[in-house]
Amino acid sequence: MKKIIHTDLAPKAVGPYSQAVQMGEFLFCSGQIAIDPKTQEVFTGDIRKQTEMVLSNIEAVLKQVHLNFSHIVKTTIYLTSMSDFAAVNEVYAARFTANPPARSTVAVAGLPKGVNVEIEILAHFHAV
Repeated sequence: MKKIIHTDLAPKAVGPYSQAVQMGEFLFCSGQIAIDPKTQEVFTGDIRKQTEMVLSNIEAVLKQVHLNFSHIVKTTIYLTSMSDFAAVNEVYAARFTANPPARSTVAVAGLPKGVNVEIEILAHFHAV
């Protein structure tokens, strides 16, 4: 059974989609960008800060269903410039210190709201 997941601690959707959907033992999270959930303001500055904001937004969605980063089994990172790869990777690595998930990183022509990084995740309720 499909269950829609929402938290006010993560940014509101900027389109017709859910923050996350639980299906069985899996949580499918929509891509998160650098939006402050308190103000709904977009941050397009320093790539490290954008990445931190994105990961904090992901963390808020995970917490809504009592999960954390150890439950993530797959991530996809979208970058507007591969020259940001090292900086994003550095921030990302700090959140995945042991047994990191599978990952893809893709360069794209553009992202919503003019941000430079978007990350989507797939989590499993029993993966730790």
